[in-house]
Amino acid sequence: MLLFFTVLSEWVYLGAVLLSLLLLILSVTAKRSSSGLQRGPSLSFRASVSSYRVALMLITCLCILAVDFTIFPRRYAKTETYGTSLMDLGVGSFVLANAIVSRQARDVSSGNWITGLKGTAPLLLLAFIRLVTTSGVDYQVHVTEYGVHWNFFFTLAAISILTSFVNIPAKYCGILGFSVLAGYQTWLISGLNTYLLSDERGTDIISKNKEGVYSILGYWGMYLLGVHLGYRLFYAKHSNIRSTTSSIARVFLVSLLLWIVTILLDNYVQRISRRTCNMPYVTWVLAQDLQALGIFMLSSYIPMNKLSSLEEAIDQNLLATFLLANLVTGMVNLTIDTIFASPFSSLLILTAYAFALSAIIGTIHFSGFRLKFW
Repeated sequence: MLLFFTVLSEWVYLGAVLLSLLLLILSVTAKRSSSGLQRGPSLSFRASVSSYRVALMLITCLCILAVDFTIFPRRYAKTETYGTSLMDLGVGSFVLANAIVSRQARDVSSGNWITGLKGTAPLLLLAFIRLVTTSGVDYQVHVTEYGVHWNFFFTLAAISILTSFVNIPAKYCGILGFSVLAGYQTWLISGLNTYLLSDERGTDIISKNKEGVYSILGYWGMYLLGVHLGYRLFYAKHSNIRSTTSSIARVFLVSLLLWIVTILLDNYVQRISRRTCNMPYVTWVLAQDLQALGIFMLSSYIPMNKLSSLEEAIDQNLLATFLLANLVTGMVNLTIDTIFASPFSSLLILTAYAFALSAIIGTIHFSGFRLKFW
């Protein structure tokens, strides 16, 4: 991953094609063999989702530090207004990954709204801790990303609070999610988009954090659609919890339809914008992530395929991994002038960072510790 994001970035498409062909060859070979026909998929849907979530987290952790070095291609960095990039997927993918496997998607009772609010408290605590620490050490924060005070944990907390108050069955989440997104997109087209992308900021708290506050509607709509898709594709009565051929086909079909919708929205409604989390951005994240999830489900046909120890460790401590990555990233940026680091030094630092992150999370998992809030 690290090599394809840095020194081998020009070869990433060739690498993706070759790896995809290898996966298809292994899958077809396994399916045609007698043992493959008897066994079927070797991994459950849950294991495939775990691999997908771990890959998403590893990519995120590598990118948040790599982006500060010159060997990281600028085309992978977050866009300022419109467009798409690798890092634009981060926040949306994290929200969607949690929605697909949420208790709501699995049609499991999550208690009343008071229980939901209690579960949100740790996220709010992390949000304020990040706000205080970044302000205290004068750490560089891109105001156009979320606002002056807002951060990713506030967005997660807001989604959790809204979901606690509006707790409806998964089969109806799609209707609500689409309604929220349609209303928000209409508001954006009617003038809100111009305000959010402008440099205009008032003195009130909402105006100072306009990007983070208003984009909650987009991320909440995305979460609701993710819950509905997770329920319909994997947890409804007609679905088989194992990565069967039919379930994999459904995932790829829905992904294809979402790609078509994304192209239409991007060309005829509004260009994709992570900053506002508009409807084209939501459908783009859904299409991209379902496509990736389908590939992970396809890999379940490879004989003797199972989760690695590192995957198990990170999957059990996704939030701890993200927090540790943010902490180490901040420490590196405060001690090293990353802009002037040579390509060799940059790659050496990033490799050491990736290894240290994996080793620490592996040790935490081995000790039996687990940190999960959402």
